[in-house]
Amino acid sequence: MKKSDTETLPYRSIPQMLQNNAEKYADLSAVSYKKGGAYLTLSYQQFYARVLMTARGLRKAGMQAGDKVAIFSENRAGWIIADMGIQSALGISVPIYATNTGAQAAYVINHSDSKIVFVSDRLQYEKLLAVRDQIPQVELVVSFERFLGERHLPVYTLYQLSEISHPITADEKEEIEKQIATITPDNLITIIYTSGTTGQPKGVMLTQHNMVINAWDGVQRAGEIAMKGTFLSYLPLSHVLERSAGYHAVLMYGGHIAFAENVNKVVENIVEVKPTAMISVPRLFEKIYSRIYENTHLLSPLKRQMFHQAIETGRQYIYQKYIKREATGLLGLKYRIYDRLVFRKIRNRFGGNLKFFISGGAPLDKTINEFMWIIGLPVFEGYGLTETSPAVALNSLYENRFGSVGKPLGDAEFKLADDGELLIKGAMVMRGYYRNEKATADAFVDGWFKTGDIAQIDDEGYIYIVDRKKEIIVTAGGKNIAPQPMENRLKLDKYISQAYVHGDKKPYLIAILTPNFERLIEFSHEKHIDYLGVDDLVANDLVQQLYADRIAQFNENLPAYETIKKFILLPREFSAEGGELTPTMKLKRKEIYTTYKDKIEHLYLHSGNGREAQPQSENGGTK
Repeated sequence: MKKSDTETLPYRSIPQMLQNNAEKYADLSAVSYKKGGAYLTLSYQQFYARVLMTARGLRKAGMQAGDKVAIFSENRAGWIIADMGIQSALGISVPIYATNTGAQAAYVINHSDSKIVFVSDRLQYEKLLAVRDQIPQVELVVSFERFLGERHLPVYTLYQLSEISHPITADEKEEIEKQIATITPDNLITIIYTSGTTGQPKGVMLTQHNMVINAWDGVQRAGEIAMKGTFLSYLPLSHVLERSAGYHAVLMYGGHIAFAENVNKVVENIVEVKPTAMISVPRLFEKIYSRIYENTHLLSPLKRQMFHQAIETGRQYIYQKYIKREATGLLGLKYRIYDRLVFRKIRNRFGGNLKFFISGGAPLDKTINEFMWIIGLPVFEGYGLTETSPAVALNSLYENRFGSVGKPLGDAEFKLADDGELLIKGAMVMRGYYRNEKATADAFVDGWFKTGDIAQIDDEGYIYIVDRKKEIIVTAGGKNIAPQPMENRLKLDKYISQAYVHGDKKPYLIAILTPNFERLIEFSHEKHIDYLGVDDLVANDLVQQLYADRIAQFNENLPAYETIKKFILLPREFSAEGGELTPTMKLKRKEIYTTYKDKIEHLYLHSGNGREAQPQSENGGTK
């Protein structure tokens, strides 16, 4: 899409898009959600009616045009009904991650001047109740579930706000649609507070045009037909990737959104919903890859050999067909045989209808991406930031390079600064940071948005992200090392679930590892290891030696300055609740270092000349 094409967008705003599609796709399924053990579905017409009722209720509650309204909830139908209702009433939605604490939510509510807050249930309400004195301006809480609130923090249900027993009248519908008609592309649609790996979050101001153009560009790259199926939504809608690609883009072409019950039930819900596509962060694909390879050791030698032959044939096939774009001939026939014998069985475990995934939020390891394509579940890796609505680059079935994040979307322009930082211009770039002129000014140079990522661009225009600019490790010897690619390779090991590599201004690299507990427990049974708990298990000498051996294998063929010299093995995984991950599963490097500072620095106490050293458990000294 060229710059001039942005003038031919079919919609001026997201609410106008829904209004149009409520008529165009009236009886088609729009939204499904789990209730009482079964999935219930709203058609486009029913969904739109619920949105209009919510807009009516908000205006009756005193919401004015331009008011900010917060949504503090996990994914569910109520989330997008509330969001569309806020916009249709000319408000600006402010999402808050469901995993945030009350204090974190209070910061967003206060900074955005939100007076009304939607919550999912009593759990989120009680978080607000605990910080009531910090949010005195909040006048109303609206819950998606029924419970009794406290007098000093009034709460109504979404049904009560919407007056669900009173259908929208023709006059009310006309009045709200007149409001929708006044929304311009320059109006703010949302303020999204970046989860941030350091410091206080900043409120990213995105316009209707930012979001419409991003959804439109994404559909053009993925293909309109691809968007007409069922998308299973499980990434937080507070995250702009799910909001743009798994919500706006799906509804733009009459697609169907089914909400997963929660993160832990995604695999179960996939089998129930049988989606055609999903948006995900790399963590899901890492688990799929790990689980499938873990199960191969249970196969008979003959079936194990067939599996590996199928994978190798598949690798040749996808490069021939999708990278070289050449006829596959006999190779294609061979692949189809393996597909029937091996890969189709794998796909059936995911409902049998999945056509593709879109991956973003963090780098996806090339080996894992290739594997997903081989088994017939292609992953289109893309790139973007909250500040770019988010997607600015995306691979597709027709243009793909493994290891890259694809080619520019729409009118996006790219260039590299002298230090390799990726700079962006385009219609998807934010208006700025809310109430933070300095941060806005600092984010741009000569009109180009500074991504903070070091990148490379090849001769064909594919973009390759090296790492975050601020996260590049510069060792004491002056070597520049990107930690993310190393961490991704470490996670390919069947015994490693997560990894954090450290070594800035240090003589060598160390790693903090979290185990793949299923495989580690199997190992403990094989070696007859007696242990009282997980802490005891990871400190065991045989376990420590196992990971020392895995690290030694990892270090093979690496230059000395890129090898891991020592490591810490944790008895639990990194998590958002534990403070080590953002809600989108990125490592919070500063917090990880702060939490484990004493143990990390202990590994450098006797660094000597940087020779190989022994591992350390979380609870003890050097082994």
